[in-house]
Amino acid sequence: MAAAGAMERSFVELSGAERERPRHFREFAVCDIGTANAVAGAVKYSESAGGFYYVESGKLFSVTRNRFIHWKTSGDTLELVEESLDVNLLNNAVRLKFQNCSLLPGGVHVAETQNHVILLILTNQTVHRLLLPHPSRMYRSELVIESQMQSVFTDIGKFDFRDPYNYQLIPAAPGLSPNSTTSAAWLSNDGEALFALPSASGGIFVLKLPPYDVPGMVSVVELKQSSVMQRLLIGWMPTAIRGDQGPSDRPLSLAVHCVEHDAFIFALCQDHKLRMWSYKDQMCLMVADMLEYVPVNKDLRLTAGTGHKLRLAYSPSMGLYLGIYMHAPKRGQFCVFQLVSTENSRYSLDHISSLFTSQETLIDFALTSTDIWALWHDAENQTIVKYINFEHNVAGQWNPVFIQPLPEEEIIIRDDQDPREMYLRSLFTPGRFTNAALCKALQIFCRGTERNLDLSWSELKREVTLAVESELQGSVTEYEFSQEEFRNLQQEFWCKFYACCLQYQEALSHPLALHLNPHTNMVCLLKKGYLSFLVPSSLVDHLYLLPDENLLTEDETTISDDVDVARDVICLIKCLRLIGESVTMDMSVMMEMSCYNLQSPEKAAEQILEDLITIDVDNVMEDICSKLQEIRNPIHAIGLVIREMDYETEVEMEKGFNPAQPLNIRMNLSQLYGSSTAGYIVCRNVCKIASTRFLICRDLLILQQLLMRLGDAVILGAGQLFQAQQDLLHRTAPLLLSYYLIKWGSQCLATDVPVDTLESNLQHLSVLELTDSGTLTANKFVSSPQTIVELFFQEVARKHIISHLFSQPKAPLSQTGLNWPEMITAITSYLLQLLWPSNPGCLFLECLMGNCQYVQLQDYIQLLHPWCQVNVGSCRFMLGRCYLVTGEGQKALECFCQAASEVGKEEFLDRLIRSEDGEIVSTPRLQYYDKVLRLLDVVGLPELVIQLATSAITEAGDDWKSQATLRTCIFKHHLDLGHNSQAYEALTQIPDSSRQLDCLRQLVVVLCERSQLQDLVEFPYVNLHNEVVGIIESRARAVDLMTHNYYELLYAFHIYRHNYRKAGTVMFEYGMRLGREVRTLRGLEKQGNCYLAAINCLRLIRPEYAWIVQPASGAVYDRPGASPKRNHDGECTAAPTNRQIEILELEDLEKECSLARIRLTLAQHDPSAVAVAGSSSAEEMVTLLVQAGLFDTAISLCQTFKLPLTPVFEGLAFKCIKLQFGGEPAQAEAWAWLAANQLSSVITTKESSATDEAWRLLSTYLERYKVQNNLYHHCVINKLLSHGVPLPNWLINSYKKVDAAELLRLYLNYDLLEEAVDLVSEYVDAVLGKGHQYFGIELSQKILDKLEDYQQKVDKATRDLLHRRLL
Repeated sequence: MAAAGAMERSFVELSGAERERPRHFREFAVCDIGTANAVAGAVKYSESAGGFYYVESGKLFSVTRNRFIHWKTSGDTLELVEESLDVNLLNNAVRLKFQNCSLLPGGVHVAETQNHVILLILTNQTVHRLLLPHPSRMYRSELVIESQMQSVFTDIGKFDFRDPYNYQLIPAAPGLSPNSTTSAAWLSNDGEALFALPSASGGIFVLKLPPYDVPGMVSVVELKQSSVMQRLLIGWMPTAIRGDQGPSDRPLSLAVHCVEHDAFIFALCQDHKLRMWSYKDQMCLMVADMLEYVPVNKDLRLTAGTGHKLRLAYSPSMGLYLGIYMHAPKRGQFCVFQLVSTENSRYSLDHISSLFTSQETLIDFALTSTDIWALWHDAENQTIVKYINFEHNVAGQWNPVFIQPLPEEEIIIRDDQDPREMYLRSLFTPGRFTNAALCKALQIFCRGTERNLDLSWSELKREVTLAVESELQGSVTEYEFSQEEFRNLQQEFWCKFYACCLQYQEALSHPLALHLNPHTNMVCLLKKGYLSFLVPSSLVDHLYLLPDENLLTEDETTISDDVDVARDVICLIKCLRLIGESVTMDMSVMMEMSCYNLQSPEKAAEQILEDLITIDVDNVMEDICSKLQEIRNPIHAIGLVIREMDYETEVEMEKGFNPAQPLNIRMNLSQLYGSSTAGYIVCRNVCKIASTRFLICRDLLILQQLLMRLGDAVILGAGQLFQAQQDLLHRTAPLLLSYYLIKWGSQCLATDVPVDTLESNLQHLSVLELTDSGTLTANKFVSSPQTIVELFFQEVARKHIISHLFSQPKAPLSQTGLNWPEMITAITSYLLQLLWPSNPGCLFLECLMGNCQYVQLQDYIQLLHPWCQVNVGSCRFMLGRCYLVTGEGQKALECFCQAASEVGKEEFLDRLIRSEDGEIVSTPRLQYYDKVLRLLDVVGLPELVIQLATSAITEAGDDWKSQATLRTCIFKHHLDLGHNSQAYEALTQIPDSSRQLDCLRQLVVVLCERSQLQDLVEFPYVNLHNEVVGIIESRARAVDLMTHNYYELLYAFHIYRHNYRKAGTVMFEYGMRLGREVRTLRGLEKQGNCYLAAINCLRLIRPEYAWIVQPASGAVYDRPGASPKRNHDGECTAAPTNRQIEILELEDLEKECSLARIRLTLAQHDPSAVAVAGSSSAEEMVTLLVQAGLFDTAISLCQTFKLPLTPVFEGLAFKCIKLQFGGEPAQAEAWAWLAANQLSSVITTKESSATDEAWRLLSTYLERYKVQNNLYHHCVINKLLSHGVPLPNWLINSYKKVDAAELLRLYLNYDLLEEAVDLVSEYVDAVLGKGHQYFGIELSQKILDKLEDYQQKVDKATRDLLHRRLL
């Protein structure tokens, strides 16, 4: 509308403490000396309330910004609360109990100094001064940068309430007037606390406390009408001797205005006169008769005044204004004056305005330099608030404030509705009942039952349900009754509890005072149970809600510059109001249910119109039609109203603060309106607007249906009927649905989410890279519960709105003041833009998703989807996210696929696919699929990943990189699910060879770990055979041999393909490594089996091809990740030389197999030899076997590898030597290795020892294994003689037969001359025929005869020689 920016004409009340738990007041008792003898309750005053605003509360960069104190007095109790719209204050509520005293109504005054906030409190017996620290002195920073702060009341418990410098008894003389309740208090420039009170004898007395930090005396000054000052110290003069002074000048209302070195005290007295006193001079400076300004004052002059009230307002530019309310029965009058001074310090009043009102009981009023705000309470117990500009008003017309009505007295429940559910919904719908009212009702309802009343909203709901159900069950006396009887009984008890709640809600809603901050123009209504705020109405809401008498006098220029258009709009609004007044509750419910059930609002409006026409007994329809005749252009008027209510915009709001602004400014602005109270007020305003405009749209739809029904060209104009049908109806219906949706969100409570759920959700969103979108911030200090719109405002929208408001300020921010009506209007408007369903932004839905409000998000999208075609893809994506959380995976997948078609068209989806580095690697839709696939992967839904990736492949087309990525994804998740065949199929289709090789490697490893080797072996591996072999070989050579079975897998792989030579090679290599790397008995067993398997493989091949290449030995296989240039020690390795290829045939393998078996035999016999046996050669094994006493095995090994048996005989000889000289332990040990050898016959009698058996074994071996040159005898004898062991006879005899000469040589070598002589003698004898059989000498008879003849000759010659020597 042309003048839409004009000043709003009405305000709406919004409660600010609906769902808080009852405040936790810290209680302190104030015990005053001298009041103990007073009778408690002797004086009863009415409840009162008041408020204080900080001087800099309207400055943008002040620590006291948007901060104020309000209080309530009742009897001896004072409740003080500090509020902030920016931060959540801690310890901000205190309750002071003044024992044996009653607080004066309006007896609390607050003053502010640079360092302190000072409370001046008056009771009927005492005055008090409380010093609290100023907020600017409580914080290091001058800026508001924290989400919560300490209140000025935090340390009030440290204050000494009995400090004589800070409290004083009211003196008996002059004494407090018993019937007066007014008072005033202020601070002087010197810091003195002054209290002005009505004197018992009339007039005023002022009690002064010295400055808190300067010792001094308390004094009392009485101001008399005679202008003679009388200074009294406490208790000096009794009242009786102060002269006669009638009570007519007793003040009814006091107010103080401080000037530089003085204080002007204004007193509105019982004689209807206003008196102005100078405290400094103790003089009455002016007396003005207020009845001179009252038109009919004859009756008033004859009676003492009651109910008169006085208020002051000071403007630096305009001076001091005085607002006076003159009370008369059934009428009242406001008079506004301006104080005028002359050069002679004389003062007079300049009458500005007189305003009349018919309301009877004025509770309070507030004055500014332009307006009067008044609060009444009428005979019907209704609260009435109005305001008026006392200089520029039309015929004294007051502007209304639409007070929040009490909840409906009766709940209508249909037959198909559950009474409990309907009553609970009404009781706990946000905006209806306060927590305090429900708690009090619960306490009364459960009389005699102890219950904890410090309950949260959800806990309270549960307690209420239990309480009513318990009362219901306790009243049932019969065991059986019908369902209808139970329903009636249930409705009776719930109705009883509801009536109790309604009673307490009404009591708590009783108004006590107005609180107006002239710096911010914020008006609050202080009620008995809570605080409410007044916010301006928009023009459309103002016209729709305005009473008829106000609508008649409405200034048309505020609607449009065109008078005809303005009159058309007013007539249209009148028609809408007639329709709204005619719509019944059932009709209203019908429209709401059609919106909720996703039915056509146009059809519902048409049905309501039918019903209205049917039940029209007052001819309302005729009145509407007649008023329609007065509208010159109804189409234009309707379009004007629709445009005014439509928040659709193409421009998206900036996100975040302007980085060009300094950091301290951005941090300060980040907390503006950040408290839970401010958030609640803003969102209640949104709810109120949405509710009102839903009704306007509903009535507008009905009116349009009426216009269509009339179809009169005279009304519509030629050719406009079609336009009305096609344009206006299709614009109004979405408007109605939009406001219904916002209203629903403003009443839908958010769910408390566990921390682990939030962390899990954050992890999922981090995959989508949405955690920096501004929708995920800590929400730690909000009172619970909150609606989803509140959640959105506090978590996301507020910062966007504030940054937008101050992004391009008209003036420097340091000079910017906060105007509450402007700010709340702008913030609400921008919040409605962010919430508006058809706007391009998607922050609201994103916030719900980010804060795990999945049920609410699902319901919201369900309500949004059929009619709103904006952000369709984003909604489908978020709905899919909801389905993921609720475990409906297939539905989620459908939603994700549906959202893909909108990629590139919507802001949220564009941000979703935007990469961190800004690089575009594929098409937007493929990037979207990638994000969703990653989300499904993190959530753990591989089946859905496979389905979505399969769908995305068609989108990839010829993009081989994307194809490779998607097919790799399909492969991975098939493999994870155990779908081995499908995983292999996906692997074969990967176009990227490097990715394919990686996947192949993963397939091998995973199937091996799962022991699914049959699948791994049987896959065909077309064009991948060598790669598979290489992978398995590299894995086999890189991992632990005993943990993994890659060699066996490779063996099976080659066997399956009949490649026996490679299979044999694999097993032979496996056996070699086992011997080298696995020094265990199990390793040796496996080594033997490996060699057997290799032999079997070669035997399956034709003999000419039965060979393999000797596998590399040593550290030939590269360690994974090892440097090719350096060894284990980091030293440079020599350049590799050409290695000779060695061919192994079947015989070689059989030898190795035999060696492996012998190694195992040794290990089984002697476990300590396992560590060295595995990689020992045949020669080394002979030594090890001899050491272990396995001589048979050693001989077998020597024979296999054609090795000499010398080490065996030497070893056995040595063991015999040890046994020969060893003791019993050696004998016992010897039996073990003796038993391991195959003796011809083991003799175990007592006559046979281990030593004997060892010698016998040696003898057996010497007889069994004969070689040329009798090498083994030689080595045995050599061994024995080298150790000085006498040769056994059997050995001598045995060796004499084969080589007596070598035996003689050995004797001589070891200096055994006697044995040598004996041997020679025996040999000679043997040669001569005596014992020749012992030397193996065979002689014929002829030779024997010759030897005998020769012997006789020798004997004869010998005797002759001896004979000659004797001679």
